[in-house]
Amino acid sequence: MITKETIDKVLDAARIEEVVGDFVDLKKRGTSLIGNCPFHNEKTPSFHVSVSKGIYKCFGCGAGGDSLKFIMEHEKYPYPEAIRYLANRYDIPIEEVERSPAQIATQDKRESLYVTNQWANKFFREQLWDTDLGRSIGLSYFKERGYREDIIKKFELGYSPDAWTSLVDKAQEEGYSKELLIELGLAVERDDKSLYDRFRGRVLFPIHNLTGRVLGFGGRTLKTDKTVPKYVNSPESEIYHKSNVLYGLHLAKKAIIDNDVCYLVEGYADVLSCNQAGVENVVSSSGTSLTTGQIKLISRYTRNVVILYDGDAAGIKASLRGTDMLLEEGLNVKILLFPDGNDPDSYIQSFGASAFKEYLSKHQEDFVFYKTNILLKDTGGDPIKRAEVIREVVQSIALIPDEIKVSVYLKQCSTLLDIEERVLLSELNKIRIDKAKAKDRKEAKKSANQAAAASAPNLDEFIPAEMLAAMQAKGIALPEVSKPKVISSELLMEREFVRVLLNYGRELVTWEGNGDVPVAPFLLASLSDVELVDPTCKLIVEEFKRQAEKYQVPEAKFFFADENEEVSALAVDSLANKYDISPNWNDDKRKIFVPEEKDQLKDLVNQLIFRLKKNKIEQQMHQIREELKTVQDADGISMLLTKYQMLKEGEKLLGSLLGNTVVK
Repeated sequence: MITKETIDKVLDAARIEEVVGDFVDLKKRGTSLIGNCPFHNEKTPSFHVSVSKGIYKCFGCGAGGDSLKFIMEHEKYPYPEAIRYLANRYDIPIEEVERSPAQIATQDKRESLYVTNQWANKFFREQLWDTDLGRSIGLSYFKERGYREDIIKKFELGYSPDAWTSLVDKAQEEGYSKELLIELGLAVERDDKSLYDRFRGRVLFPIHNLTGRVLGFGGRTLKTDKTVPKYVNSPESEIYHKSNVLYGLHLAKKAIIDNDVCYLVEGYADVLSCNQAGVENVVSSSGTSLTTGQIKLISRYTRNVVILYDGDAAGIKASLRGTDMLLEEGLNVKILLFPDGNDPDSYIQSFGASAFKEYLSKHQEDFVFYKTNILLKDTGGDPIKRAEVIREVVQSIALIPDEIKVSVYLKQCSTLLDIEERVLLSELNKIRIDKAKAKDRKEAKKSANQAAAASAPNLDEFIPAEMLAAMQAKGIALPEVSKPKVISSELLMEREFVRVLLNYGRELVTWEGNGDVPVAPFLLASLSDVELVDPTCKLIVEEFKRQAEKYQVPEAKFFFADENEEVSALAVDSLANKYDISPNWNDDKRKIFVPEEKDQLKDLVNQLIFRLKKNKIEQQMHQIREELKTVQDADGISMLLTKYQMLKEGEKLLGSLLGNTVVK
């Protein structure tokens, strides 16, 4: 277990702009940094990072938190793993205390999955290097492919014996969970519940996350039997989602940053051969079609991508398909195809590292020229086909979010296709208009469906209770009907109470007494008779009360990593500001000065106190009105009316303090 002292050091050292900046391209806007949200697809930035407050907040999808929460959400790490990541990021040594058996038994499942995969990776490597069969079969295969031992060790390649239960037997002998072996795809369960090895008789390529932990495996068969699949891969699991993983990225990210370009290849072998040739800034989509998640991974480290695909028809189609997706994410794309059906691996094996590097430097093509030339080859001079090619090229250009790039590409296309630039621009605008209309229709349909679901009546308002009971007895499922979530004025006031506590709880009440009392205890004392209703607000206020007993005021960041997600979210929302005052304001030149909320703290605090007390009085008055409907004796009615009149006077007084001119 990581010590509290280490955790405190990590949280103090972690800079929100640096941690988030490792994954999101941030730009300065006012007092905030903004970028495209990594938690949902968006083209217009709504993701804000506040350096002064140490938080991030997306005003599109609602995600928010501090540096630790960002790593937990973005990398899907449990709390201990996120602390380890940040500690490694800031070179902070981790101090741990020995865990009890109970703590080990309740170890997080995700961590157990990582541990099991790490053990399996060690097992496969030991089989490759330390057994006669592994060296004679697995290691010999890699060396016959031309891989040096340092490359084999660098990528932690392994071998699984051609036996049914080698890994299973060893895993169960060492106490690894049968369920985890099945979930990770290391073992397959038979009908009789016995297990056998998934990767038997194969060489293994472990797949790592960005921090180098093993997520899964790719296993290549060494048999020539065509009925045996060439590759068997780990299935999707809680820790492995192939659409969000690039093979080799954990080793390539530094080289990608240093060279400001990423080479994208298809297979494991291509990555290994490129590394052996001295080209380390290379990653692979591992045989799967390129995904948006994989593209976002690349964009963390560079905006420049060169696609290295086979020179055959399938490779050409794959390169065209991937190009459009990369363009849409704002990356600069070049294409490089190898001659005579070669791929990067076979080209290096045939011609050597020097020839490969020279080929890389001389044969990269910009996507516009590449795509246009490839498509024009198939037109055969047919004007109809030529028009389709022009339209397809313009469709690719229309995906690019950078208008300067769009303008440059239109000029290039105009010359290349021998067509007026205005015609291309007209077609591009038409494509964008059609796309915008389609998006509007989709959003309108979605909004209509949500509105219909929200306004749908409850079935039990129309179906008799006897009929509902009969339907339930027969097992007939009733569709669930959702109602819109109503945010009451009481809830808004309670959240405002929490917002003021979190933002200004440590400020001094300079307008009362000696001005040495912080806002938090002043508010708590002033509102001691007010009972909050919202459970999340109550949790935060109760913590302020506990700290006040120790003469302390908790910082807002105390709540950012709270185990209660609603508490964490409310704390972040309370500090996040979507808008900043323009730098054109508050200057001596224009003599325009906009006061900050902090400068009006007295009015803010007093108004909050008056509103919450007035709300409490109104609730009590409502309760008396309900009681008057049932009380019949004269004394009881008289007592309630007297109490009601006193409350009415209090309501009137608070209304005047709040500036209300009409009190019902």
